[in-house]
Amino acid sequence: MVLPPSMHTSCSRDSFFRFLHSNKELIQARREEIKKLTDRMALLQQKLERYMRYGSGAGRFPLRDMLLYVLEFASTKPTPAEPHVKGHTSGMPPVHSRGIVIQTTENDEDAVASSYPEPVDGLYQFPWDPVEIPEYPAPRGVTEDEMSLVMTCLQRWRKEVEQDIQGLQDSIALLEETIELMYVDPSLHQVPYHLHAVLVHEGQANAGHYWAYIYNPPRKSWLKYNDISVTEASWEELERDSFGGLKNASAYCLMYIDEVLFRCAAVENNGYIRREVEALSAELQHYIQEHNWRVEQEMAEWEEEQSCKMAQIEESESSVDSQYLSTDSGQEQSSLSEHGVCALSSEHATIAKDQTAQAIANTADVYEKNGVEAALVEAFHEEYSRLYLLSKETPTPQNDPRLQHVLVYLLQNDAPKRVVERTLLEQFADKNLSFDERSISIMKVARAKLKGIGPDDINMEDYRKWHEDYSLFRKVSVYLLTGLELYQNEKYCEALTYLVYAYQSNMTLLSKGPNRGVDEALIALYRRKCLLKLNDAAATLFESRNQVNVAEGISHLNELIIPCMQLIMSNDMSKDDLDAIEVMRSRWCSYLGKDMDEDLQLKLGDLLPRLLDCSAEGVVLKEPPKIRPNSPYDLCSRFAAVMESIHRASTVTVS
Repeated sequence: MVLPPSMHTSCSRDSFFRFLHSNKELIQARREEIKKLTDRMALLQQKLERYMRYGSGAGRFPLRDMLLYVLEFASTKPTPAEPHVKGHTSGMPPVHSRGIVIQTTENDEDAVASSYPEPVDGLYQFPWDPVEIPEYPAPRGVTEDEMSLVMTCLQRWRKEVEQDIQGLQDSIALLEETIELMYVDPSLHQVPYHLHAVLVHEGQANAGHYWAYIYNPPRKSWLKYNDISVTEASWEELERDSFGGLKNASAYCLMYIDEVLFRCAAVENNGYIRREVEALSAELQHYIQEHNWRVEQEMAEWEEEQSCKMAQIEESESSVDSQYLSTDSGQEQSSLSEHGVCALSSEHATIAKDQTAQAIANTADVYEKNGVEAALVEAFHEEYSRLYLLSKETPTPQNDPRLQHVLVYLLQNDAPKRVVERTLLEQFADKNLSFDERSISIMKVARAKLKGIGPDDINMEDYRKWHEDYSLFRKVSVYLLTGLELYQNEKYCEALTYLVYAYQSNMTLLSKGPNRGVDEALIALYRRKCLLKLNDAAATLFESRNQVNVAEGISHLNELIIPCMQLIMSNDMSKDDLDAIEVMRSRWCSYLGKDMDEDLQLKLGDLLPRLLDCSAEGVVLKEPPKIRPNSPYDLCSRFAAVMESIHRASTVTVS
């Protein structure tokens, strides 16, 4: 069953299916009722808006506040004016009289009387002294009866307005709750279902790229199907791509399957699936058989097409090999050695295949006019220019261009020109570029040029080391990001392992140059935070005096905290790290002399010497699970999400 994402508030993995044919009439009635309630709520919102933004001018204010302000004004008693010198009115002579002007229209209608100051001794004077104005606004010349009437009316009106507003707000809240609970009905919760696949689109309405996430029940993991690449993916990555926000991608279709079918698929129960198919009508069974046959035919045709392409590639490789074949055994050994050296560089070419494919696609005109050789030269120079400019961009906390392409890493670290050129040429010689005739032709020429580069042209040992460094850099980046995500999700044990390995490997890179690795201070900061959090948790478990909890706390100390502390002390230690270690040691030393069971005292006596030992000899820390992101875009978007969340100090759910 397929539903558009708009029918779901989130990509829920487990829910109940109400969109069944048997519920059609009931669902239709509920939808009509929701529409009526929504229209009613919109009308009430309009009425409430008139109370909350009252007035006819540009500035509008809540009516109840306006009535309250008038009440405050009416209840304010006028304060007596400040005394002043007798016979002195702010340096102005007294006003003796005031003239009256009658303004009339041509028809002697709408007469308006107005007063104006009359000149006294040649000067115009105000009808009252400004000094006599009260300090705060207050009514003047009002009788008690008038005041009582005004106060009574204002209080009654304000109470009526408050009752109206409260009534509208209560009615709106009730309508919202009714709409929210409209489908909370046992009759609509009889069929549980499970999210099985998510189809994602990246780009605009008229163009873009598609991929799919499909759950594999036997493996209990999500698989990402992106062109010819199939890789494992986490639920967090699926959510990030489905909801968008970091890049121009979002889910456009969600697919669900029956929970029973999902459980059977998890144990590969083919018997159940066969029985379910046999229970269908003959028409549906025929449709399924025909559809399966068409899929098998498409797969067979695709495999045959790929076999033909690979045969052409292998034939081309054989001719190139024979062209450069030498009887010299030394050259043969060199070729075998070179094959091992190029393993990592080929992997980096595969990682960047989408970018290389785009560079080839941009040379369509050159390919048609001038041939394959010119197209390769054009693509090579265009891609080099793009990556060179990318390497010169100023990095930001949320963006590290080195993650996008191996060439950016090489250029930023001033790798030899021959290393850079061969690396880029290998991008165009990647076998995974067999998309069309143009890609295959360019790939053949690139592979032929690679064969022509001998050991005298480039130091292959140096070439291998550069690619090993980039591979280690990506590994450090992945470990760092994974550790930060786990830390923000309060999984401190797992986070610490990743961060420790990231720090140790990063030291190797930074010893070769400042741009070889990642920010050392960032790893150290969160490694320190993890240690303190984990130490507090272990101490709390120890203080519980529960046998199971105590064992868990001591296990954290022996397997993670103490080995990590010893590794930190074996390197150049910062003052912050030293302070953190002293805090952790002090916490455990504070238990000495406290009243506790003999068993706890023995355990404390066993672990304190190791906690206070500065030696790093024999430190063994379990390596974390390996994570290999195949797409640079996934790694870059993940990097942006994690770094942005760190600077905002908020929890993220990407992985």
